[in-house]
Amino acid sequence: SPSGKKFRSKPQLARYLGNTVDLSSFDFRTGKMMPSKLQKNKQRLRNDSLNQNKGKPDLNTTLPIRQTASIFKQPVTKVTNHPSNKVRSDPQRVTEQPRQLFWEKRLQGLSASDVSEQIIKSMELPKGLQGVGPGNNDDTLLSAVASALHTSSAPITGQLSAAVEKNPAVWLNTSQPLCKAFIVTDDDIRKQEERVQQVRKKLEEALMADILSRAADTTKD
Repeated sequence: SPSGKKFRSKPQLARYLGNTVDLSSFDFRTGKMMPSKLQKNKQRLRNDSLNQNKGKPDLNTTLPIRQTASIFKQPVTKVTNHPSNKVRSDPQRVTEQPRQLFWEKRLQGLSASDVSEQIIKSMELPKGLQGVGPGNNDDTLLSAVASALHTSSAPITGQLSAAVEKNPAVWLNTSQPLCKAFIVTDDDIRKQEERVQQVRKKLEEALMADILSRAADTTKD
């Protein structure tokens, strides 16, 4: 070379130049670039790759992963060395799971039954509870309220927004059951207490009758 450096082989020259110059078409003996040699090398590499794919079966057992971008919010970790930069994370967004609208309607048509396979009569809801959503009825409303009580620790207030009555598909709060906003009054609590006392009294009478019946059978024996 003009600077006086000497190279004994083409690999030595390639190591010195690095990726700055493509030596695939360079003939080391003549010291010239050969375009025809470059074309032959490309054709040979193409044929080798085709033969390699044909000769070896695909033994990869990893499951295919969809490469499309996710529409849900994903946590992002930011790495920086600048001392003034601060990384903020919202744990609520990370743990938040998407919910399907009107998923409570999947429980519609399901009823509980006793040991004799007789369908148990559904509960009567208070008049203050009114459903929200397309095709809503008392059974769906009861399932929605019961599911909200079991799956969420937040208070059950119903749909507080008035716009949900115009378009539930847009303004529906998925963390609340499919019912309008309601308020539990002292009168409602008092009526519920009276019903509980009546049911307990009936249960006590039934248990006492069962005990007396068993005692009478034992005396006869």
